[in-house]
Amino acid sequence: MSGGLLVAGTTSDAGKSVVTAGICRWLVRQGVKVAPFKAQNMSLNSFVTREGAEIGRAQAMQAQACRIEPTALMNPVLLKPGGEQSSQVVLMGKPVGELSARGYHGGRQRQLLGTVLECLAELRGTYDAVICEGAGSPAEINLRRTDIVNMGIARNAGLPVLVVGDIDRGGVFASFFGTVALLSQEDQRLVAGFLVNKFRGDVSLLEPGLDMLHGLTGRRTYGVLPFRHGLGIDEEDGLRVSLRGTVRESSTAPPVGEDVLRVAVCAIPLMSNFTDVDALAAEPGVVVRFVDRPEELADADLVVVPGTRGTVKALEWLRERGLADALVRRAAEQRPVLGICGGFQILGERIEDEVESRRGRVEGLGVLPLRVRFAPDKILTRPEGQALGERVEGYEIHHGVAEVTGGEPFLDGCRVGQTWGTHWHGSLESDGFRRAFLREVAAAAGRRFVPAPDTSFAALREEQLDRLGDLIEQHADTDALWRLIESGAPQGLPFIPPGAPA
Repeated sequence: MSGGLLVAGTTSDAGKSVVTAGICRWLVRQGVKVAPFKAQNMSLNSFVTREGAEIGRAQAMQAQACRIEPTALMNPVLLKPGGEQSSQVVLMGKPVGELSARGYHGGRQRQLLGTVLECLAELRGTYDAVICEGAGSPAEINLRRTDIVNMGIARNAGLPVLVVGDIDRGGVFASFFGTVALLSQEDQRLVAGFLVNKFRGDVSLLEPGLDMLHGLTGRRTYGVLPFRHGLGIDEEDGLRVSLRGTVRESSTAPPVGEDVLRVAVCAIPLMSNFTDVDALAAEPGVVVRFVDRPEELADADLVVVPGTRGTVKALEWLRERGLADALVRRAAEQRPVLGICGGFQILGERIEDEVESRRGRVEGLGVLPLRVRFAPDKILTRPEGQALGERVEGYEIHHGVAEVTGGEPFLDGCRVGQTWGTHWHGSLESDGFRRAFLREVAAAAGRRFVPAPDTSFAALREEQLDRLGDLIEQHADTDALWRLIESGAPQGLPFIPPGAPA
């Protein structure tokens, strides 16, 4: 059996995903054969593996950090929210139904523990080390009895736990102490220590607090990672994207041409795979914003209608806010619009949905000649093809089946004038195709914008992953971290009252 570690967090967005990826990249650079694992992931950003399994994009990114192909074993349970009360449950890469939060935590979740442990055991039997990521906080004591992703998996698999805290939010010492104190004595024994994330300033000013924390908890701090811009790659939750003023960080390089290119992304409800636009933001001179008002489309050279877990709900939202009319006007004026997956379906003539929203027949925006029917079976593929004279790769995740009745062929979809639509996620990561597409957009928008001839999205992603590995290597006690991974669950650490019942 290999070594292992569970990276937990004091809160959601504490940095568990990027810390896990950083540890993975650091280990693989030391010659360690390592794999990532997340038992249960709640995310609208997902990916399709080579075998046609749907998993969270964060685990796909972590697999890339490990320099291995992602598989369903790395994320056996994926929850895709369909609103405030229910989620689609994806088990071993395939959807198995919709459940309310009460239904899932009321019994279904615990039933999945056997599958989760089998997947983890298979990975641990194959790799030197498996770095597991928790979800939310391990101190969610109301959910502890059915937990399969935090202390539940740590206790069953004998994993040591490293708790990550985001000091940029404030209150990190109270969060560390409170997280451990709320756990039962059995769970506390597994918590080896802490990792401070996103620190700004002089570390020496933090050290007295870390010493006091050690005295209060009996647990050490394994490192203080400095704040770095641009490391939030493949975030899990599109629901947390701010509707107003959010800008995906563009390359720091100046534009090659005389103009920048402005991209507006409609921040539709239940937005999925908004990471599709990261490849645009990686281009020098491209600025990407998420918007929710029609006037914010006025100065955009390209408008993207992204994927969504609720196509009909997103369509209604666009109409309520006046964005639907603005999109129809843009299409008529031959101003560039790109619809991806659910956004592609929204731009069509008609949607028949008895699966997702169960609203039956709904009229689309009518700017692309297609009709969409939602089928019970989900399409999960990794297509390859040609467009604009360039090779393109992508992945598809959708229930909607499109019947294209006109226009020019465009990947699996179509193009009418300067309005484009496809189900293919990730197509803009194909460098040659992205540059060809941006040249067309710039010409239609009248911009003197020139795509950089040598931008490689894959290389930029590798640089980001190496930066994560550098953070661990330079700012964590890697000797102590490796001993923890190798030796397993810690022993003899003190219990902090009051604790919570097991």
